[in-house]
Amino acid sequence: MTTDITGTPCWLSLMARDLHTAQKFYAGVLGWTFRPTDMGQGFSVAVLDGVPIAGMGAVAADFAAPVAWTPYFAVDDADATVARIRESGGTVGIGPVAFPPGGRAALATDLEGACFGVWEGRVLSDWRVGDGDAPAWLELHTKNAFDAALFYGRVLEWVDGKYPNGCEVSYEQDQVVLRHEGQAVARLNSGPVDSGSPSPQLRPRWRVHFKVADLRIAGAAVLRHGGSIVAENQPPGGNQRLTVRDPEGGLFTLHRPGGAPRPPSTGMEPPSDGEDDD
Repeated sequence: MTTDITGTPCWLSLMARDLHTAQKFYAGVLGWTFRPTDMGQGFSVAVLDGVPIAGMGAVAADFAAPVAWTPYFAVDDADATVARIRESGGTVGIGPVAFPPGGRAALATDLEGACFGVWEGRVLSDWRVGDGDAPAWLELHTKNAFDAALFYGRVLEWVDGKYPNGCEVSYEQDQVVLRHEGQAVARLNSGPVDSGSPSPQLRPRWRVHFKVADLRIAGAAVLRHGGSIVAENQPPGGNQRLTVRDPEGGLFTLHRPGGAPRPPSTGMEPPSDGEDDD
């Protein structure tokens, strides 16, 4: 890994209880195919048009953690990063632990309880996330985006000048935006959250958005393959996003590209018959 990408998102992963069911669902909804990894039959990489999108693994059935999408950020030293997470008030749940071939990872939660991972080691050069034609982008749903930016900035060394080609943080359209080489790779949004809510979409979390050409077709595929649509409050006429669950409860958002993502309200509901307001 080069220091050019330190602090940026470098991977997405989902730990499923039934890997075959998860693969069938995401293949049907997003058109992914899957290839094996060096980590055995319990892990695979989702691929779209020859480009790796995310990792998917099987978690033990008796493991209590909920099924959820998790973003990983590239770091040059996992041990030092874990120390900064603890010093900054976050919680380290797992790691750092070694993964083949030669990588190390840790899972943690930020000040509000949003889960994220850090990765030290080789990254895929053709993987990316962000605006434009990238297949996915990230958004932090949190109580206070500025406090969150300070936390992640310390932990991931976004703005300390250590990495000349590292990340830039700016305030745009009521959002804190993380950019790498001019490309927006993550957005941090303030909004109403409830850390103790039993509903995952109301808790602070990193939202993973996967881009689709047609929300109606993708939404129908979600239902056809055993998933569900999460009904939330959407601005009148808006039909750019659709938050859904996979068959095991993994929450993610389908996003139809139409320019730069807009600052969200408290949530979204299934698209209406009206035209976009973009």
